[in-house]
Amino acid sequence: MRTRSLLTLVGTVAALSLPAVAPASAADTAVLTAGGNAVAVGDVLTASLASGTTATLYSSATGTSGVSCSSSQFTATVTDNPTAPGTATESLTGHTFSNCSANVLGVLGVTGITVNNLNYTTSVSSDGTVSVTPAAGSTIQTTVVLRTLLGSINCVYQAPSLSGTADNADNSIKFTAQEFTKVSGSSLCFAKGYFTAKYAPVSDGTTPVTVN
Repeated sequence: MRTRSLLTLVGTVAALSLPAVAPASAADTAVLTAGGNAVAVGDVLTASLASGTTATLYSSATGTSGVSCSSSQFTATVTDNPTAPGTATESLTGHTFSNCSANVLGVLGVTGITVNNLNYTTSVSSDGTVSVTPAAGSTIQTTVVLRTLLGSINCVYQAPSLSGTADNADNSIKFTAQEFTKVSGSSLCFAKGYFTAKYAPVSDGTTPVTVN
């Protein structure tokens, strides 16, 4: 009995002396990961339009009249990537559109679309919520240059913020009917613009990014 008690005591002391090692859990995972590893602050994330989709700026939330682009890409630098659950932040440094057309009466074509007032702050939360906001005192702004029968016109649209959704099924970010208001331009520029686009896959280099 004494021998067993002594062995039990030694085993207990040894167990207490070992460092506590816990398996990795969701609490140890960053909000943004790529290939199972946390995306580092300073990494650049990019995404183009999901295959087979277009980026549109239509004159109504449910209509099909306006501007459509078959190519679009964004570039963002990660500025914070905390442990999940939480909210990661990025600086949206570039957002381009090309191969655009218009089906608006009196408009012959689209010369170009420029996203103004960059950089924007993009936040991505563990629940998949994506938010894009401008710098303090600024606004999200896009200038659409149209070719018309009367020459070239600039249509300038603004929005206070944009809301989207991240989806791990295809590593995408989707924006649906995000409302812009015309602040300058001729009567050929529609008064409201509703932006819809799906970008996939969002990647850190060549590795798709997952939201945790």
